[in-house]
Formats: sequence, structure tokens, C-alpha cells
Amino acid sequence: MSKVVTRPINGLNSIANSEGIFSIVAMDQRNTLKRMFAAVGVPNATDQDMFSAKTAVASALSKSASGILLDPTWGVPAVNDNDVLPSTCGLLISAENPNRGDFNGEPRPSPMPGQDAAWVKSLGGQAVKVLVSMHPGRPIKFGEPDLTTETVALVQSIVDDCRAQGIPSVIENLIYALPGQELTDQQKEDLIVESAILLNVTKPDLLKLEFPMTERGCKRIADGITVPWAVLSAGVAFDRFKQVITISCDAGGASGFIAGRSIWKEAIGMNPQEQKTFLTTTAIQRLDELNATVVGRAVPWQKATRA
Repeated sequence: MSKVVTRPINGLNSIANSEGIFSIVAMDQRNTLKRMFAAVGVPNATDQDMFSAKTAVASALSKSASGILLDPTWGVPAVNDNDVLPSTCGLLISAENPNRGDFNGEPRPSPMPGQDAAWVKSLGGQAVKVLVSMHPGRPIKFGEPDLTTETVALVQSIVDDCRAQGIPSVIENLIYALPGQELTDQQKEDLIVESAILLNVTKPDLLKLEFPMTERGCKRIADGITVPWAVLSAGVAFDRFKQVITISCDAGGASGFIAGRSIWKEAIGMNPQEQKTFLTTTAIQRLDELNATVVGRAVPWQKATRA
């Protein structure tokens, strides 16, 4: 059983820096991380492989991050058992089913029983993160479920539960193509923006969103939502993500970033010494560059929150 650690919860300030900006490292990957290990010649990553990777990333990067996003399976035990998080780095915990539901090839919202806001608090979490997938406007045949309505209802229940427990809710959305569909850039922009507007109605504390493709898409986000948002990296190349952050903040009023693989992905599969060297040089330099990018550009979450 993992060591129990109690951390103070002070709303979004728990995972933001002193200026109200989010510079959050994401290391909550589970199935994705196993695939990353497989891609570098470790086809059956062990619990120890997963635990060690998360410990290494958290140990190296947390001192320059306002928060770190971790899974409850390996990530939370890694930081709690090893006591590697400084008080300046808040802990977000993924409270979602890693195996998404399925309806005829489309993701269907499926809560993870027992992983509610109280449970996250019991692990020392200072914010709850839940991932959903949406495709607004998808056709609905008679007798079939409305997956978009189901997703918004699930998110509303999560937001309400978090509010009742006094812990911030962070809702991440990923759009998806319908079976057999290949999305154009315009369709991607529309889906990202429309999903954000639908989720905004539930009033989460923070939205974690994909880059809406263009400066125009970012402006649509800024005009369409009344809660703060942070842009996710989606594993894109580091230099590209710096551009994404700049546009998201300048045009979209983003309050920072939540970035994972763009910062640390090369560390997976390295031997311990190589990994430590990479994380404490290249990876930390990348994070510091992202932190510098948002200075004077990102909108403090307090100013991004509108009635």
C-alpha cells in the first residue's frame, strides 16, 4: 500500500504558480507509456519499469513545475513513497477509466467506480483530472444513445462531486473522428471549439484542451468559454509546442500549459544514468523554456474566470 501524504488544497492556486499560471507536467500515461516502452524495445514493461519512469520524471521536473499530473496506479505511489514533490508543485490525479467504453467504434463515457473526489483527496491529490472524448454533432440513429449528451452529463456529475468535496476539477477533452472518417483541419478546429463550449456549461475549474489548430480557433475558444483553460501538448515536437503555447495564450487567453511527452519522451527506455542526465539537462531546459514562454503572455486563471 502506498504511503499516505496529505497536501493542502487551495483551489486552483494549489496547481498554479504564484502568478496564477499553470505550468503542469503530465506523466499520467498508462497504456500510452507501455506503448512507448514497446517502441524502444521493452515489449512488456513491468510495474517496476513504470514506477521507475514516473519517479525519475517527477524527481527531475517537479521543482520547475506548478503541478504534476499523475495516474493512481504507478505515478501517485512513485511520488508519495519517495517524497519527491516540493511544496511548490501541486498534485493532480487522473480519476478516469484507462479503458474507455465503446459504442460501435466510438468512445463512450465510462466512469471509474470508486475514483471520486474524496478518493483523490485521500491520496494527497490537490485536483481531480478526468479525460473524456467528444464529437459534437455526431448523427444519432433512433434507439441509439446520444454520446455527447452522456459525456456532458458525466462531466457535470464529476464537477459537482469535486465542488462538494472542495477540490478543483480539471476536465480534459480529446476529439475523435467517426468510424471511417478522416477529419480535415477545419473539422478538427470546429470539434475542439464546440466541445469546449459544451463542457464550459458544466463549469469545471479548468479545461485541458487540444490546440484548436489556428489563431482563429483560439479566438473562438476565448470568446466561447468562461472558465480558464490550459493547452495540452499531445506529444508534438517541442519547438512546435512552444508555438502552440504562444498562439494559445496570445489569441486564446490560455492560462498556461499541461505538457508531457513533448518534454520528457526521449527518457523512456534509457538506462538510469542516461535517463537522469537527460531529464536534468534537456528536459528541465525544455520546461524552463516553456515557463519563460508563458511569462507576460498567459492569462492568470483568476482573470480568465468569468461569470
